Amino acid sequence: MKGKNYVRRFRGQTLNKVLGITVLTFLMLVSIAGASPFAYITNSESNSVSVIDATTNKVTTTIPVGSNPIGVAINPNGTKVYVVNARSSDVSVIDTATNSVVATVRAGNFPQGIVVSPNGKKVYVTNRDSNNVFVIDTSTNTFVSTLNTG
Repeated sequence: MKGKNYVRRFRGQTLNKVLGITVLTFLMLVSIAGASPFAYITNSESNSVSVIDATTNKVTTTIPVGSNPIGVAINPNGTKVYVVNARSSDVSVIDTATNSVVATVRAGNFPQGIVVSPNGKKVYVTNRDSNNVFVIDTSTNTFVSTLNTG
């Protein structure tokens, strides 16, 4: 369904709404970049990621990524954003200094979930259609192994 979507911000103590920000269509997931004030939001139908500055509550840029981005994770030091693209079966690697895609890594069949290891050295990508987890080395942005899940 096409239309506008909103990011809502709430106060933790009271759950009172602080603001609503309009983003592109079919919003999926949000990830916050560590100590930086930026949130990265996947826009599944527009094949992009919106970057919101949490200090100004404005969309600062929109980054084109692969087809059907449905998951996002940020490394511990906030320098790289990893976006899982389900239909193109890959991961877009975004450099947060330039907000541009610096690498694209193949990630199995219909990848969905994504997480960065606590030390930031590996990215784990779950694959719905192949029942496994792809492991990506973040220093080279390359696939290194598969973990079978059954």
